[in-house]
Amino acid sequence: MRKILWLGWLMLLMSSCGEMEDVLRNIPGTGQPGNADIAAALRQALHEGIERQVTSLMKEGGFYNQPDVRILLPPELQKVDQTLRKMGLSSLADEGIRMLNRAAEEAVKEAKPVFVQAVKEITFDDARRILMGGQTAATEYLERKTREELYIRFYPVVQQSFARVGADRVWTEIITRYNRIPFVEPVNTDLNDYVTRKALEGVYKKIADEEVRIRTDINARTTDLLRRVFALQDKR
Repeated sequence: MRKILWLGWLMLLMSSCGEMEDVLRNIPGTGQPGNADIAAALRQALHEGIERQVTSLMKEGGFYNQPDVRILLPPELQKVDQTLRKMGLSSLADEGIRMLNRAAEEAVKEAKPVFVQAVKEITFDDARRILMGGQTAATEYLERKTREELYIRFYPVVQQSFARVGADRVWTEIITRYNRIPFVEPVNTDLNDYVTRKALEGVYKKIADEEVRIRTDINARTTDLLRRVFALQDKR
């Protein structure tokens, strides 16, 4: 009888050990971080990326002074730029490019509250999948959650910035001058849409850079939570 009872308890214990392990993982100080810790660490990592990188892009020169995100001319306007420089109008061309980047810097100010909300919405189910995903899995999650709303927010800011700093006037002059040159094919492009999309690319690139830094550089994990959680992905 005692043997039967003992075997019964053993089988019950073995069947419950998986559930017990999951519970223990979510209790602080009991070993491996649980889903709650992982979600908190990912939110913390994204917040750091947003704070460090998005803030840097908001400053004057934030795009223009960083070659990896500097907004250059769309392909159809590169021939305009080259032609103007050959005609001795390099300063006008340079000013036009600076204004594109300045408009992007203004637009990025709209990003923070949208990102903060998306970060709050990371679920426990999302957390472990993101942690064990690719090196930019968290940034990709953020982009899926925010790109559409940010485009809607960025576009009118870019448009207003062009008007405020005179970029619309400068670019009208640049394109008008170019189109007056004999035998060239006239150009026309929606610079508001182009700059909006390039601004978004720059934002996500910078956040991705920060995520990769935290995933690959132990010294970039500035809190105990980040160190404990990202140690899990190091073991993959």
